[in-house]
Amino acid sequence: MTLRFHKPYAFDIDDFRKPDSAPLRRERMAAAIARRGFARVTDLARELGVSEVTVRTDLAALEGDGRIARVHGGAMPKGLVAERESSLEQSRARLTRAKEAIAAAAAAEVRSGESVLLDVGSTTLAVAHALVARADLRELVVVTNGLAIALALEPAIPRFTVVVTGGTVRSLQHSLVNPLATTLLDDVRADLAILGATGVHIEHGVTNVNLPEAEVKRRMVASAARRLLVADSSKIGQAHLGRVAHLDEIDELITDTGLDEADATALAEAGLRVRAVSPRRR
Repeated sequence: MTLRFHKPYAFDIDDFRKPDSAPLRRERMAAAIARRGFARVTDLARELGVSEVTVRTDLAALEGDGRIARVHGGAMPKGLVAERESSLEQSRARLTRAKEAIAAAAAAEVRSGESVLLDVGSTTLAVAHALVARADLRELVVVTNGLAIALALEPAIPRFTVVVTGGTVRSLQHSLVNPLATTLLDDVRADLAILGATGVHIEHGVTNVNLPEAEVKRRMVASAARRLLVADSSKIGQAHLGRVAHLDEIDELITDTGLDEADATALAEAGLRVRAVSPRRR
């Protein structure tokens, strides 16, 4: 039997595939946003089997109820901290000795012959320098989305093979992001990912202040057998816009001895292994 619709009949494709009532669909949507820290309109539409127009209507309703905050391209949980991003140069100038100690501890975890995903950031840049200083390392493959990190690793070639992800340049951090930054990461499985972040929170997990870099960090988490987070103590207790990982997706956090004892206990009780290192005496 053939169905014919005569003009001016109009219909929405959602009328033919409504997996949930609006209240239930919005509950699923709110749960997905809370779980991820940020959800795209396009992803929600695909996963829930509705149009992007319907998703935007639902997000407006959830925002009106005070449950989420709409941002460009999607939505995030209500209450996550939004903060002005520092440049790489500004970040490098803060807590320099603490970052150097964290970097040395992280570099000590790397063995010859391994493959490492090295994230962008001031602490991971310090890790790059610490890796170069390890004259014993051989046949190390380092994949990075940081232009400054790639240049810092260059003196170790040919001991190291340095691979840059490609992608679109963000000048503030000298980083490479999508489009195209994660294309290479989809096709690799590294031994270790060394990641930076601007927030580590008992409830919201590991987060980053900007969405483009958070997206690449998430892909690094998915593409590594082991994940090491390097973050100075000022990042602990902070929650920012872009979700990077849940705490149980990180194998170890290396931070400095400025970490508050209560925060250390809470993170440990959440199942995250935490190591606090002291700056070297000069």
